[in-house]
Amino acid sequence: MQDHSSLPAPAIQTIVQFAGGAPWRLELLHAHDHDVLFWITRGQGRAIVEGTRRGIGAHNALFLPAGTLHSLELGPQSFGLALSLPDGPAHGFGRMARHLRIRDQQAQADLTAILDAMQRENGRRAALQDRAMAAHAQLVAVWMHRQEIDPPTVRDTAAQRLVAAYCDLLVRRHRSGASMADLAEALGVTPTHLSRSCKQMCGLTAAEMQTQVTLHAARDLIESGKTPLSGIANHLGFGSAAYFSRFITHHTGKTPSALRQARAAVSKSPA
Repeated sequence: MQDHSSLPAPAIQTIVQFAGGAPWRLELLHAHDHDVLFWITRGQGRAIVEGTRRGIGAHNALFLPAGTLHSLELGPQSFGLALSLPDGPAHGFGRMARHLRIRDQQAQADLTAILDAMQRENGRRAALQDRAMAAHAQLVAVWMHRQEIDPPTVRDTAAQRLVAAYCDLLVRRHRSGASMADLAEALGVTPTHLSRSCKQMCGLTAAEMQTQVTLHAARDLIESGKTPLSGIANHLGFGSAAYFSRFITHHTGKTPSALRQARAAVSKSPA
């Protein structure tokens, strides 16, 4: 039997808290190093998951295994929860991304009740809290699998498969400095064909997708730590710190230093 007490504990937050109050953390294409489940209870928006765009509405669950390239854009009136699962597979979550539109009211209430219990547990700071959170996470996994009994069969198109493979390369090689053309060559297609397929599936060109992934990684390093900016440029495969600075300024309207200073000021301001 798996000893769940030895695993990193799941964590639950509102989606706004999960994003740290910075919408770009959700809206730019990126991947996490752990599993995440989003449960949207109010509002509408759009998501891109593995290169395919889809609409998101109330009572939608979006499960994203570690390494899944995605973005999430929600309307101003939207609300939802984000469940972070540092060791999702051990708690019973699979390795496939899922988008579940839950129409059954009892199923909606069941998941909301489990997540509410996790929020209460998280606020108690009681003994054996990690074990309790792990037990609740297992219940979420059971709930998710129950919704998938006899799911409709959907066949992937050639464009979906190609774009999903491109997303996987973006996640694995976004620090290599490889160009979009290099990645297209690795997939055995022309840049034009790859870009056309990406545009068809998610409304973004292949180059725009790559830019978003790079920008998210760059902003995360700029705003989350104290790594020298020249070190970030080198880490992400930029040819020079000057080129890195131009890239950030062009896409954000601020220099890397200004972004870091602005984030530091927000962090120091009283809640």
